[in-house]
Amino acid sequence: MITRTDVENAATRIAGHIRSTPVAQVEPGLAAPAGGLWLKLEFLQHSGSFKARGAFNRILAAIEAGELPAEGVIAASGGNAAVAVAYAAKTLRVPAEVYVPTTTPAVKIAKLRQLGATVLRHGNEYAEAYEAATKRAAETGALFCHAYDQPEICAGQGTLALELLDQVDELDTVLLAVGGGGLMAGVAAALDGVVRVVGVEPETVPALHAALAAGRPVDVEVSGIAADSLGARRVGTIAYDVAVRTGVRSLLVTDEQVIDARRLLWDRYRVAVEHGTASAVAALTSGAYRPATGERLAVLLCGANTDPADLID
Repeated sequence: MITRTDVENAATRIAGHIRSTPVAQVEPGLAAPAGGLWLKLEFLQHSGSFKARGAFNRILAAIEAGELPAEGVIAASGGNAAVAVAYAAKTLRVPAEVYVPTTTPAVKIAKLRQLGATVLRHGNEYAEAYEAATKRAAETGALFCHAYDQPEICAGQGTLALELLDQVDELDTVLLAVGGGGLMAGVAAALDGVVRVVGVEPETVPALHAALAAGRPVDVEVSGIAADSLGARRVGTIAYDVAVRTGVRSLLVTDEQVIDARRLLWDRYRVAVEHGTASAVAALTSGAYRPATGERLAVLLCGANTDPADLID
């Protein structure tokens, strides 16, 4: 379990290593509520996603505790967490080894190699890469950086919510995409009792939705357009606990609605984000989420490690 205090401590720890990303208020037309709609442009973060926050917090906390081994760090991810760990490791001069599924987009593989990480492809989905990475970490003694289910990781991700509170007055709701739930856990912990959080998932990877329905984290089938970034087979234990404690809801959108939302962001604002990121916007554009009169709403645009070729006519 994590709390706002954990997020505040993470913010202090990673200060100077991450960017404070801007927000943009959106004019009516993106299903914007009368109270106002703001986009948190977290895709401008180092490494191209919010995950740099958690990666820095995990590694820096280990350094502070004298628990970072000479072997460095190991991570498994559909791409973004691996890129974030590789970036943080390079910045902090720590060796990094990352495991990714064979389905990971080439743009993310190229970025990992540019950052100097050792890259290994294993399995067709995140769960298989995770199994290989944890086995390797046990063999070498390297520090394992989980993509979404470690307290330091979740608390680090939540630091963007503290920024958001400083940037936008009197928010009512935050919409965000959910994969394994690390971002949701950190944001919901940071905003507990202040702003409600609504998670959005593609129907093809409904890990949080299934967990809330079952009363516990359960495995789901992984497929669809956003599987490279939201492809967790099961929501994290921390994320589930925080969601239940803080009343997070889960909404589902179709792959077609995600594709349309991503295209809309490009056509209207020239913002190129991942399909996973566009899921949060799809909740608005599809009508899956209908803001109340006067509701003040923020949507987290959390990652942009994508190939924009399919956005260009």
